Amino acid sequence: MTELTKEFYEELVEIRHYLHQHPELSNEEFETTKFLKRKLEEWGIAIVPTSMKTGVIAEIGDKSNGKVIALRADIDALPINEKTGLPYSSVNEGIMHACGHDFHQTSLLGAAKILKENEDKLNGLVRLIFQPAEEVQGGAVEVIQAGHLEDVQAILGFHNHPKLKVGEIALIEEGIMASVDQFFIKVHGIGTHAAEPQLGVDVPIVISTILTQLQTIVARNIPAREAIVLSVTHIETGQAWNVLPDDGFFEGTIRSFNQDLRKETKQRFVKIIENTAESLGASVEIIWGSSAPVTYNCPKLTKIVVEGSKKVANVIQATPSNAGEDFSHYQEKISGVFAFIGTNGEEGANGWHHSNFLVKDEALPIAVNYYVENAFHVLDNFLV
Repeated sequence: MTELTKEFYEELVEIRHYLHQHPELSNEEFETTKFLKRKLEEWGIAIVPTSMKTGVIAEIGDKSNGKVIALRADIDALPINEKTGLPYSSVNEGIMHACGHDFHQTSLLGAAKILKENEDKLNGLVRLIFQPAEEVQGGAVEVIQAGHLEDVQAILGFHNHPKLKVGEIALIEEGIMASVDQFFIKVHGIGTHAAEPQLGVDVPIVISTILTQLQTIVARNIPAREAIVLSVTHIETGQAWNVLPDDGFFEGTIRSFNQDLRKETKQRFVKIIENTAESLGASVEIIWGSSAPVTYNCPKLTKIVVEGSKKVANVIQATPSNAGEDFSHYQEKISGVFAFIGTNGEEGANGWHHSNFLVKDEALPIAVNYYVENAFHVLDNFLV
């Protein structure tokens, strides 16, 4: 493990606090992009031209031997009003780094400086990907479409985990985070006076019947040993107490770790909605929104990253999360490993995406060295 000097650690803390204080939403990370470029250029690290409007791509090393790996960190924030009371709380009203992406990008910056100082020892090239728009499941696809993965053999990433202790890194082969499918369902009936429901098609009844039937998918169509989640999170219909509305809608998400069951669940989902609506005289529109596949850790590469991570922290078996991660799009193209890095412990019981979300600065050296040690270890040991 590379020892961070007191001065460098304090610089990284200052950087993280600045980034935390100035969060930007997905695809709007303009000032963040400028800040990252300035810092990388200050350290003599080459910036790669890109067609992306936000985010930064940089490189360290030499790919003349054919080896190229990528290290990725996400940079966007969430539309959440911060309530931490920290002295470096967000100054951007209604926007907060409530998922720790300030911690991620600071860690990759720290790793970049160390790798640059040891560039002559690298057995290949390391591409740094400061990715925009992870929270809206679009940034990774944008990176791929811009061509920044074309010559890469392997990619590494991580997410802070507030329920793990500082000093712990959690890894697992195969699925570590679930696939994500977003759905939006419009239901069309016939409105009428609430006193004479027989004259119309009752949209609230149609929606409630559909929702009840949808829960049979997980309860009665999926093997109990498999992890499938189907959650309806938003329902709207009607505007008056004495009127049955013409229309309504509901939306939500499906999460899974098994690609075959993911497909089967979506097919069953569509059939239940269409058949239930038809049986009650209504019609429906099924719209699929953003999606991401399973965050799937290549077993061969994971074994190498486990060994590299043991030089950095206490490596434990990860418990797969039903949350999703667009890092998975990279893993569909090339071998990749995604880890959880402990940033809190018992105080992080509330998890991600809430107004009092906290990470501990003390975890920065672990995250920095996760990138550094594994960059060397993967370049030296991973054979495609």
